Amino acid sequence: MGEGADPQPENLLAILPFPEPVEIFERIKKNHPQIRITFRRLAFGTFDEGLKEIPKGDVRLSLTLWPELFHDADILVTLSSLPKSPEDCPNLRIHGPQIAECIIGAKDPPILRCVQIATMSANALVCLHASKTTSKAIYRTPFTSNPSPTPTETILTHPPQLGYGSIGRQVARVCSAMGMSVIAYTAHPRPTPASKRDPGFIVPNTGDPDGTIPSAWYSGLDKASLHTFLAQDIDVLLVSVPLTTSTTHLLGKAEFDILARRNAFVSNISRGQILVQEDLIAALRVFEEGVREGRKGGELKGLRGAALDVTDPEPLPVEHELWGAPNCIVTPHVSGLGSAYADRAFQVLEVNLDRRERGEKMINVVDRKQGY
Repeated sequence: MGEGADPQPENLLAILPFPEPVEIFERIKKNHPQIRITFRRLAFGTFDEGLKEIPKGDVRLSLTLWPELFHDADILVTLSSLPKSPEDCPNLRIHGPQIAECIIGAKDPPILRCVQIATMSANALVCLHASKTTSKAIYRTPFTSNPSPTPTETILTHPPQLGYGSIGRQVARVCSAMGMSVIAYTAHPRPTPASKRDPGFIVPNTGDPDGTIPSAWYSGLDKASLHTFLAQDIDVLLVSVPLTTSTTHLLGKAEFDILARRNAFVSNISRGQILVQEDLIAALRVFEEGVREGRKGGELKGLRGAALDVTDPEPLPVEHELWGAPNCIVTPHVSGLGSAYADRAFQVLEVNLDRRERGEKMINVVDRKQGY
């Protein structure tokens, strides 16, 4: 350890919607004894309660004391419970395991973002609750009443990844194991082996660390580059790009028309605003109408289906036409939820604590210019 001074005490504030992860906290305190941990549990569905007083003993607790907790926090671990402004958290140096689009605008210290498949938001549960109370089916059959007579094979077809971060890389790994050829699309070119590597946190035995799975890489921030990518022989398109000003409504009628040449299937696990939903619904209806009219092969237009874990808005109103869109599966923003969610999120935090103590750069750091 040498003769250096002991690390200064730090306060870690964890505001999470699940029971206290005691084993994880013990592990952190053992490896980083200077860290003092404060845990508060906030139930799903209460993130927007503001400073409303909540009865003592309620699992949601009282938010009236939280400004002081935020003020003293050096490290914040939360999903959607954020201070109202950067001034409320002047000491904050590490922020996780939030997703990239939720950024606290601190001036100097790097802010951590955790790579997870998705977050299960309060809105998602409200969406699920609304569907139950109105007898709406949250999971809709992907098949029409008059399905295409010949099933579409996926062996050796092309499942492109629109966005090739940790999510896209893991999907590519699975698709490759199933015999599919994967192509990738990124915002910026990846011409060298080094540029194709994943620089972020990697769960062991997952993803595509070296970026060797895609048979081809495409890139660009302009529509022409995107259209070139979409014009490849696409059967299934996975959308996993971050939501920014440049990706809002990235996919609309023009893009769906290109994908319709092979009646592609679209899966969105990113954010609902990435798609123009009205245009997606229209493309799904075109295919459905073609099937009903008995069209086959190249005569069929439109998109053959969609799987949406995210919508715009969330929760999706019970009367929204997306519920009735043909060949469309809607799930309530739960694609990232699993038994290992919390442990993996804290692993990213622990890796960065270790790297910081060694004087190394952190991983999964937000690029404010790009917005994620």
